[in-house]
Amino acid sequence: MNAFEMINAVKENIRKVIIGKDKVTDFIITALLCNGHVLIEDVPGSGKTMLAKSFAVSLDCDFKRIQFTPDLLPSDITGIKYFNMKKSEFEFIPGSVFSNIILADEINRATPKTQSGLLECMEEQQVTIEGETHKLPAPFMVIATQNPIENMGVFPLPEAQLDRFLIKVDMGYPSYEESVDILDRFDKNNPIKNLKSVISREDIIKAQEEINNIYVHKDLYGYITSIAEATRRNSGVILGVSPRGCIALLKVSKGMAAVNNRAYVTPDDIKAAAVPVMAHRLILKTSVSLKKGADSELINEITDSITVPTEDFDKYRL
Repeated sequence: MNAFEMINAVKENIRKVIIGKDKVTDFIITALLCNGHVLIEDVPGSGKTMLAKSFAVSLDCDFKRIQFTPDLLPSDITGIKYFNMKKSEFEFIPGSVFSNIILADEINRATPKTQSGLLECMEEQQVTIEGETHKLPAPFMVIATQNPIENMGVFPLPEAQLDRFLIKVDMGYPSYEESVDILDRFDKNNPIKNLKSVISREDIIKAQEEINNIYVHKDLYGYITSIAEATRRNSGVILGVSPRGCIALLKVSKGMAAVNNRAYVTPDDIKAAAVPVMAHRLILKTSVSLKKGADSELINEITDSITVPTEDFDKYRL
């Protein structure tokens, strides 16, 4: 099973539960193929957790759900060492993070200390407990959800942690027709109960290798760099996209090429990935950030204003 076949198999499986969210699903699958993590942000009841669970069930991988609350401790996530009196020695008990797919539900309800417990896990795919390093299983992915409308009892993610998420997406409300279909589908039972895995770990690892081999023309390196530099020069931005953000856009653009069954990246792949990859990495001036969706709007304005490379990318079809 190649990357395109894997993407379609997972999408078709998720469609058995989730209605009308193909674009969001594409980005979540792309993050998995790029060894990245996803932050899903939207109002309660929009299907964030259901989508994450449907995605996880579609993969033949270990899955753990962590409900983030103010009293959650970092050790609850990473694990602890305890003294075994029978053996007269310390033993390590792995935490919930020792799994392939982690659902960090309502991540902004936990304290900053607990949130930081995920930093090493997400960046290095390892956990260090009392000086001893433990590798996390592969593949490894964190899907975090958060509610943007509450300001009581929540702890907004700091910029350093937001930067660890390869992609940030919003669910959005369904259309009238989609809402009717949702009611019909969930009227008698929850379809996720009958969902089965369609992809193995080996398929995922193989697809990740395919993504790495997708061709990127050198002109597109300059195109990505121009977008990033434009965010740094923009008058409404305090801090623009970092080099890590540029690398993230490159990776996700490769994933978007795979979603479209291509072995090469085009400027359209980069434009499609720009908002989910770059918008959450910007720090805007207060006067600009007060407007809802200002970060996404700014990225769209920048990509529309930058000259697109005119190379005949289709000749690189493999």
